[in-house]
Amino acid sequence: MAFLPHGRDDVKNMLQKIGVDRFEDLLSNIPDILKGDVSLDLPGPLSELDIQMEMQSLLEKNTACHQVISFLGGGAYDHFIPKVVDFILSRPEFATAYTPYQAEVSQGTLQVMYEFQSLICELTDMNASNASMYDGATAMVEAAIMAKNIKRKSDIVISSAVHPLYRKTLETYADALGIQLIDCPLNGLICDLSKLSECITDNTAAVIIQSPNFFGCIEDTGSAAQISHDHNALFIQGVDPISLAILKTPGEVDADIVFGEGQSLGNHLNFGGPYLGLFASKQAYVRKMPGRISGMTEDVDGTRGYVLTLQTREQHIRRAKATSNICSNEALCALAATVYLALMGQSGLRQVAELCIQKAHYLYKKICELDGFNAVSNDPFFKEFVIKTPIPASDIIQKAQKRAIFAGIDLGMFFSERDHELLIAVTEKRSKEQMDTFVDFLSSLV
Repeated sequence: MAFLPHGRDDVKNMLQKIGVDRFEDLLSNIPDILKGDVSLDLPGPLSELDIQMEMQSLLEKNTACHQVISFLGGGAYDHFIPKVVDFILSRPEFATAYTPYQAEVSQGTLQVMYEFQSLICELTDMNASNASMYDGATAMVEAAIMAKNIKRKSDIVISSAVHPLYRKTLETYADALGIQLIDCPLNGLICDLSKLSECITDNTAAVIIQSPNFFGCIEDTGSAAQISHDHNALFIQGVDPISLAILKTPGEVDADIVFGEGQSLGNHLNFGGPYLGLFASKQAYVRKMPGRISGMTEDVDGTRGYVLTLQTREQHIRRAKATSNICSNEALCALAATVYLALMGQSGLRQVAELCIQKAHYLYKKICELDGFNAVSNDPFFKEFVIKTPIPASDIIQKAQKRAIFAGIDLGMFFSERDHELLIAVTEKRSKEQMDTFVDFLSSLV
C-alpha cells in the first residue's frame, strides 16, 4: 500500500522522480500574469464564535435581492420559491447523493431524474428530454453540436437576439469543432425573418432562435421553424420555461431541439449559480442526445425500476462514440425544478406567467410616460423589456443602488452602441408599490 511522503527529503525525491527540482516547476505552463503575487492573507487560528462573526461580516458585504427591489434579469430571475422546495432539497438522500452508477441502489435518484425529464417533455411538448445540462449556455452549445452530428453539416445560423453570453460560449466550442456561425440580423429587437432564408445555405445544420429572446421579446418561432425546414435545416428553440405556460410550446411550432435555462424553476439566484440547463428533442433524434437519460423499465419479476439508459457519455466504455463530452447533470438543481413544477401544476405556472406579463406591461407603460424615457421597439415581450434612457444606463444603475433598487442591466455591457438602453425584468414578486417607487426614482433623474 502506497503512502504519501511526509518529510522534506521524501518530497524532494518525489519531485526528482518526475523530473523537476521545485513544485513551482509544475506550474510553468501557467502564464505569469495569471499567477502573480497571490497572497491568501489568512488570519490566525480563531474560536468557533470568532469564525462565525468573521463569516457574517464577510456575508454582509454582499447585497442580496431580498434586501432590495430587483429588476435584474438577463437569464436569472427573482421568482418566488415555495419553502417546501428547499426543505426537500435539504434531505440527506438528495443533498448527499452521488452519481447513480449502480441502479439497484440509486432508485430514488433515478426516479427523480425520470420525473424531471417527464415534466420537461410535458412543459415543452417534446418527445424526449435528458436529465439536465450544466446551464442554459451549455445546453444551447450541445443543441448545436447535436444538430451538426445529425445533419453532418457544419454551419449554424444564430439570431443576433440570442443571449450574448450564450453566443460567446458557442463561439468557444465552435472554433474547436469546426462549426461556422452565421448571424441573422435583427428587425427591431427580434430576428429579421425576411433575411433568414438568405443566411441558410446547403451546409446549414440548424437555425437557433431564442424566444423570449435576450431583450425579452417574443419571436415568431412558427415561421422560423417553417423557413428552417423548407431549407432542410433543423430548428433549435431557446425558451424561458415560465413563458411556456402561456406561449405556444416548441412542440406546437415543430421545433426539433429545445434548450433553456432552468433557474427560474425553483432555484435561487445564488449570486450566479449553480443553475441547470433544459434540453429536449423530437423522438427521432434521441440517440444523438447528450448527457444522461433516465429510463423506466421492469425487472424479471415485473417490478418497476429505473436505470440510466442511452448514456452515450465520454466516461463510459464506448467513450470514442460519445455524443458529447459533457459529463454530468445538475441533479440537485433539477430536483428543485421537479418539485417546483409538481407544486405549481399547470394552473399555478400559468398564474405565475400571467402575473409576470401583466406586471411587466404595467411598469413598461409607466416608464414610457416619463420624459426622456422611450420604448426601443414595439415588439411584443413577456416579462422583460428594453427602455431608451436619457442618461447612460450605467449611471442609472449606480444611482439606483443607493436607493436599494437593482434597476436592471446596462445593455452597453454587451453592445457598445446600446449604452443608453436598460433591460428591465419584472417577476410575480414585484408589487405595484415597488414598481411605482422605481418609476418615481426614474422621474427624479430628469
